[in-house]
Amino acid sequence: MMPMEQTPQGVKHVVIVGGGFAGLNCARKLAANPNVRITLLDKNNYHQFQPLLYQVATGILSPDNIAFNLRFTLLQYPNVDVKMTEVVSIDLNTRTVETAQGRPYQGDYLVLAAGSQPNFFGTPGAQENSYPLYSLHDAERLRSRILAMLETAERDPSVVAKGALNFVIVGCGPTGAEMAGAFGDMLLLALKKKASERPFKDIAAEKAQILLVDGGHAVLSAFSPASQEYAAKMLEERKVQLLLGTRVKEIGNGHVLLSDGTSIPTHTVIWAGGLKAASLSNNIGIPAGRGGRIDVAADLSVPGLTGVYALGDFANITGKDGSPLPQLASVAEQSGKWCGKNILQEISGKPKTPFHYLDKGIMAIIGKNSGVAEVGEHRLQVHGAIGFAAWLGVHAALLSSTRARIDAFMEWAWDYFGGARGDAVLDRKEELEINWNDDGESRSPEPQPQTAEPVEAKHS
Repeated sequence: MMPMEQTPQGVKHVVIVGGGFAGLNCARKLAANPNVRITLLDKNNYHQFQPLLYQVATGILSPDNIAFNLRFTLLQYPNVDVKMTEVVSIDLNTRTVETAQGRPYQGDYLVLAAGSQPNFFGTPGAQENSYPLYSLHDAERLRSRILAMLETAERDPSVVAKGALNFVIVGCGPTGAEMAGAFGDMLLLALKKKASERPFKDIAAEKAQILLVDGGHAVLSAFSPASQEYAAKMLEERKVQLLLGTRVKEIGNGHVLLSDGTSIPTHTVIWAGGLKAASLSNNIGIPAGRGGRIDVAADLSVPGLTGVYALGDFANITGKDGSPLPQLASVAEQSGKWCGKNILQEISGKPKTPFHYLDKGIMAIIGKNSGVAEVGEHRLQVHGAIGFAAWLGVHAALLSSTRARIDAFMEWAWDYFGGARGDAVLDRKEELEINWNDDGESRSPEPQPQTAEPVEAKHS
């Protein structure tokens, strides 16, 4: 085991695991005190803006519009040290983490903000054969898969009958609904154009199908009935087929088997069906709570431990009504800042305070000019172009820098006024390697019952 770095006398050392919204905002808050040294550990060297991943997947935004180098983002703070490494185990009693390279990091305080991962709920074939949308890698891989389907269908129209242009989205929370809406806009644009004006001139766009599958009975289940009805209408206008009250029993190499016995030929299944805490929660020595997350006290500390906190998607944080807060970017951002404040309070000998979440509401966009926003604690409802604009404004505000906001708005404006859609580069050639001989027959055991948590918990 490598030796640990020494912290100068009088300086407190805080180790933060994870550079998402929670970890990044905690680091910034702590860095204001020059007598605090922060070590931020993340398996990537960038902070990713998860709510916009689907826009990378559909080519509206480029990867560099939603991913920001952590070192440069924190460059103005000389007391923050970023290490690109994966934490594999933790000793909570000594606040020591060990990385995949065998290096230990020990802090006076430890902040666990390792984020989330897809929850497939035991669905046979889902992990192997679907495309989740929870990381930049996922988004880029999905974008290449979509382009691979289009390129292959352009070259060989016979693969359309084998499901090349059938795109199945599992889960109709904001991730699934927003992905379907963006896909629907692409389809409508292709249908409106003359064949000679289309990028893929030999593809019959009218044969493409977007199917949104969910075991519940409404789109955007966390929203009001009026918002759900509006979202469903906007999706249907974009030729999205809603298969509600239907669960996915199996995802094969070239098919999806539904609970009603229907088998759909497809080679692109997008998983937006749920999430759980990152796998690190299994290696920290204490029982995890709902969704594999760590239960925390009102001040965001882990009960029974000294100087250990858990935040964002890695924690079960209770709201003022006693129920767990959803996995929203705004919850992660605010909890990160609050945790940093509490640690500084503790260092100065002052009492910590319970976390109070400022509820900004929930929102989603269902394609161009079609948004649903339920703003504030009392959920003021806004639909249509105003909801669309509100979504853009809130998500731009969450971006990490002024430059990032300007770049995103430029890309959105270009897309809105009819420019070519983003990054259409098929840079992962392995997504062209497709088995077109799948017979669609189920060979897997019956899945366990699914009780998916709504994936909207990831959005703001």
